[in-house]
Amino acid sequence: MAKAANKKGAAEIASRLKRAILGGELIENERLPAERALAEAHDVSRGTIREALSRLSKEGLVSIRRGSGAYVTYVAPSDDAPLPIEDARPLELMDARFALEPHICRLSVLHATQADFATLETLLNLMEGAVDDPTVFAETDAEFHSALARSSGNSLLTGILQQMKSVRGLGEWARMRQLTLNRETIRKYNIEHRRIVNALRAREPERAAMLMKDHLETARLSLTRAAAT
Repeated sequence: MAKAANKKGAAEIASRLKRAILGGELIENERLPAERALAEAHDVSRGTIREALSRLSKEGLVSIRRGSGAYVTYVAPSDDAPLPIEDARPLELMDARFALEPHICRLSVLHATQADFATLETLLNLMEGAVDDPTVFAETDAEFHSALARSSGNSLLTGILQQMKSVRGLGEWARMRQLTLNRETIRKYNIEHRRIVNALRAREPERAAMLMKDHLETARLSLTRAAAT
């Protein structure tokens, strides 16, 4: 039983560290804290930390140097590198989100931690306080969906959503934001966001997925109306 618990703990720690690396909290060539410090920070044994680091090493995210420690080897995509979705229209990106985000909700039900929920709650509060500030709302909304993706524990989905986030401030998206984000719409989005998080907390995967579909349908309808103006 102890060995099984250790494996489970290692998987969870590896997932947390992976999210920190992919999210840019830990950058290329940065040295991770010593095993003892990581063990104390996560309240696990040093053996669990070693197993977690070994998992990250196998994924090519860190390099373990004997006598020196573990260093981040993941190279974040360059800001100058062309994105394959840069020329996508807003409605095309919305269709892609329909394909991804409901399933992200299902995965989040399985993998989201209390720390993830604390982050989502902070972002919900910020959005609810920005009903009269479309710019702040839009920026926080993008971070909310990114945080939700990170809570899924799936690095590929997180990366794809991060690419989508990076183009939401560009030309056509910025114009659409100005046309669609008014007080009434922001209030509606806030209600939908909170319902999604409540379903995640209740560990109801299909309800969370359905609520995300409803939310994306609301957003797509707003974009469709704006595109017709």
